[in-house]
Amino acid sequence: MEITNPWPEGWRLAPLAATMLLPLCDPPVAAQQATDPAVIDRAVAAFTGAATGTPGGARSPADPRLRLAPCAAPLAVAWHGTARQSVRVECPGPDPWRIFVAVDGTGGKAAARPALPAIKRGDALTVMVRGRGFSVQQAGEAMESGVVGEWIFVRTARKAEPLRARIERPGLAVIPAS
Repeated sequence: MEITNPWPEGWRLAPLAATMLLPLCDPPVAAQQATDPAVIDRAVAAFTGAATGTPGGARSPADPRLRLAPCAAPLAVAWHGTARQSVRVECPGPDPWRIFVAVDGTGGKAAARPALPAIKRGDALTVMVRGRGFSVQQAGEAMESGVVGEWIFVRTARKAEPLRARIERPGLAVIPAS
């Protein structure tokens, strides 16, 4: 690629000015080709057996702004660490790269073992209303059983209307305020 001098005869571009012009030029054809982030998403989903955003799958899709070298060979996918909270995806090709994808906390174990209820029907619990910059809590009772992350009905008084709350941990159900 040749940079021509657009200035009158005798003027010269300083090396810094020349490098500032480079991003305005079209990148070389080889640089335009990259591994599609959707390929990474499909490889992680096939490895974990769960779709992106579901228990056991990737927490979120690969960033579409990623510009990874094209991979001629199939992607190598494996668990990273013993806790199975992330997956290592790598390209073994001539321009190798490696990224780590966060996986929803179950680490692919969701289908293998049913979760035990964190709260059982009739349990006394704390019902918390949580919003931006505040939280209010009150004693309540579970109207149904559920596991962490599940939505259940709770009530704060004997004759009060049941409310939907998400189980955050044993003994605590949260109602998010928008």
